[in-house]
Amino acid sequence: MNLHEYQAKELLKRYKVPTQEGIAVSNVDEAVSAYNKISAETGSRFVVVKAQIHAGGRGKGRMVEVPDQSGVKVVKSADDIATVANNILGNTLVTIQTGPAGKVVSKLLVAQDMYYDGPSDRKEFYMSILLDRATKQNVIIYSTEGGMDIEDVAHNTPEKINKEWVHPGMPLQAFQARKIAFGLGLSGTAFKNMVKFVTNLYDAYVGLDCSMVEINPLFKSSDDKIIAVDCKMNLDENSLMRHPDLAEMRDKSEEDPTEVEAGEFNLNYVKLDGNVGCMVNGAGLAMATMDMIKLAGGEPANFLDVGGTANAQTVEAGFRIIMKDPNVKAILVNIFGGIVRCDRVAAGVIEAYNKMGNINIPIIVRLQGTNAEAAKELIVNSGLKVQSAILLSEAAELVQKAIN
Repeated sequence: MNLHEYQAKELLKRYKVPTQEGIAVSNVDEAVSAYNKISAETGSRFVVVKAQIHAGGRGKGRMVEVPDQSGVKVVKSADDIATVANNILGNTLVTIQTGPAGKVVSKLLVAQDMYYDGPSDRKEFYMSILLDRATKQNVIIYSTEGGMDIEDVAHNTPEKINKEWVHPGMPLQAFQARKIAFGLGLSGTAFKNMVKFVTNLYDAYVGLDCSMVEINPLFKSSDDKIIAVDCKMNLDENSLMRHPDLAEMRDKSEEDPTEVEAGEFNLNYVKLDGNVGCMVNGAGLAMATMDMIKLAGGEPANFLDVGGTANAQTVEAGFRIIMKDPNVKAILVNIFGGIVRCDRVAAGVIEAYNKMGNINIPIIVRLQGTNAEAAKELIVNSGLKVQSAILLSEAAELVQKAIN
């Protein structure tokens, strides 16, 4: 589950991770009030306005309606922030990560300016924590070259990207925190503050059940404070039952509406760009099914796992979700009857088909396992325009005919 920057920073504070102070707002009046409050507290007329969307590259992005306006802007007056807030709120921001469709901005973060003291001895670093699946360990990735061009740094000068691995069952060791601070070229007070920062950040990563946390830039001020100026945080959705308060932070408006609808029926759905919809029980079988669709000359239009308890309701919901994609030319239902009997799934397909009425695209149903023959007989005798297959090769041939 993705979080907005302002949400991630509030969570980091629970673990005593220093962050850039800011106020989340949703309209122009709130933005002006936030500006006045922060300006009065800091004694600086400079304040940063940041669009809150689930995507990076906001500083280099552009508003569709106001092309000369990016998603991050330094303002220096109440009038200035009113103009910027009006340009961003309710409008679409396009960045390298959103794709050409962009994302509508419904919230802003009005934050203190961290660059108040000029370019004296300040520095920008990069730091992130995630799971390295190759080593089965958490890894802290850090670099002296933080900022908006970190992707270019990783591509052009990979030697400037450093890594420190931590066993998931162990806390970050003190020597590892010191190693990271040394690796960032710090000494004195800044060194001590970085050791505390990375230790607390790792505690937050584990304690919040994050799948990824990224701080860019990680800022060292001229007075040697270490501060998270930006934060991207993803939570492991499988752990949310332990964190009901975190589950409430989910912003469904930032997610694909079809995927949200699928989640309401406990369907695992991911939209793709192909022309063959697929409905499968089990993630491994779903991956194999998508491979089969490719071999048949098609392109999978989605990943849809109905799980091991497929019934008429879930099958109907799956059909409706798949058919919302105008690119779908055929639907392949591939079910292995292990936990669920094939004849029960076949009955669900028939019931769903009858409820939905006329479906004007070919449907191929491949059922294998418990009661597979009985399931095929049910479909053949239903009188519906549903093609049945037992073997994977049969299903592949039917898919190929349907899309050609």
